[in-house]
Amino acid sequence: MSKRFRDGMTWKLLLFGCSMSQMSTNSSSASLGNGARMLGVAVALALAGFSATGCSKGFIPNTDVPDNAENRKVILFCEQYRHAVEEKNVGQLLKLASPGYHKRGVGSDDDVDFISLKDFLTSTFQATDGIRYEIRYRRVTFEESTHVSVDYTFAASYRIPGVKKEEWRHSVADNRLDLVPDGDGFKIMSGM
Repeated sequence: MSKRFRDGMTWKLLLFGCSMSQMSTNSSSASLGNGARMLGVAVALALAGFSATGCSKGFIPNTDVPDNAENRKVILFCEQYRHAVEEKNVGQLLKLASPGYHKRGVGSDDDVDFISLKDFLTSTFQATDGIRYEIRYRRVTFEESTHVSVDYTFAASYRIPGVKKEEWRHSVADNRLDLVPDGDGFKIMSGM
């Protein structure tokens, strides 16, 4: 989308992030003084520099994670987890979880280990319906050679049976998956 400004300049407007590509002048700008033309050229060069560096293809699409082979492997694994949640695939979720899974809760009664995770997935989780689980991956951190942290923001919506027959729940929050290498893939140690 372009917008014409007075002085004959046309600016290419930024749409959906990184579509700014040029700023041009037409022949009516010839009446401008050298200073105004130089200012226009300087602004155009600055905007071109921004579009070339500020919106580079250095991130995995739809994430804030730098694009490299290691990070792609981690994100693909996390996407398996996300899909298994949406599909209520308990077998896949348990396969992705480490036998040493442990998530600390607020109180000691809120701690979750592999056995209590399995109990939750085969009971309460199965009662949910219409699960939509979206993730925006923020950061992948390789901590030592045996640990990977994946920080993300999720938006979840799901339907649960209740007093009102069916009740929709929605939540948006930040979370972290803690992963450990397992053969060619990973296992989730915490964060489900």
